[in-house]
Amino acid sequence: MNASRPGPAIDVRDLRKSYGELVALDGVTLSAEAGEIFGLLGPNGAGKSTLIGCASGLLAPSGGAVSILGHDAVSAGTAARRHLGVVPQELALYDDLSARDNLAFWGAAYGLSGASLRRRVDDVLQLIGLGDRAREPVKRFSGGMKRRLNFGCGIVHEPQVLLLDEPTVGVDPQSRVKLLELVRAQAAAGACVLYTTHYMEEAQTLCDRLMIVDHGRVLASGTLGQLRGRLGEKDLVRMTGAFSPACAPELARLPGAEIVANEPAAIVLAIPGASRVLPAVFAAIETCGGSILDTTISQPSLESLFIALTGRELRE
Repeated sequence: MNASRPGPAIDVRDLRKSYGELVALDGVTLSAEAGEIFGLLGPNGAGKSTLIGCASGLLAPSGGAVSILGHDAVSAGTAARRHLGVVPQELALYDDLSARDNLAFWGAAYGLSGASLRRRVDDVLQLIGLGDRAREPVKRFSGGMKRRLNFGCGIVHEPQVLLLDEPTVGVDPQSRVKLLELVRAQAAAGACVLYTTHYMEEAQTLCDRLMIVDHGRVLASGTLGQLRGRLGEKDLVRMTGAFSPACAPELARLPGAEIVANEPAAIVLAIPGASRVLPAVFAAIETCGGSILDTTISQPSLESLFIALTGRELRE
């Protein structure tokens, strides 16, 4: 892998993708460097997989552009794909073939052959922890083993840019830890990694920079520290119960308060020093005729920022 090439390894500019009336991507812009893990965090349906599809050349953008190491993903697609490794959310494996044969197939598809292909297949089998199961048909593998092999097929040709679309979905904890180690190793070796996830803990522990996306739009982008700083010193107060339309305006009158989500059965309030001002919050709810069943307070975090930006929790 070559980490010395100047300029961003992947560059996305005002990327748009529509399916008739449905807007899947609405002006997404990002760039990531060699050796960096750039995370796309958002719920299912946020547009993450669509972005991966456009970056890999599988989908034609409706507008904007993607370049891979300076090669446009559309007009110079062959050159761009030469540097790309893609690990799709759906397993790209042949169940009746062995792990070795799956790796050899994808290695050959990327131009490897002969002794170099055999050496690389052997190396990847050891890397993903399947050396002792190399000749078994994939249909005998557990879900975690298949996920690791799926990852191996994406890196067998040593790509400089790696697109990972929810690579740990549905895996056991041991396989998840192994996969995250593999991702870090790729970045440490100089690859640029674009990583999509809806797991908050993965985004926080793995990624150098993050972009929060929802409904095809960029809501926030930066390092974990920068994103946490977006909330300042405000805590999030989640209240469930029964709330009249007058409750949100009443709460908004409290010093520094911001209404994040407002529904008849739930209100989320961002406010400084929440534990100290809870009596005032409860008094405001009582004044407007509301009733509270449950209250939780969370300090500024990536999760609380996501809720503040989208008005809903990530798992939704």
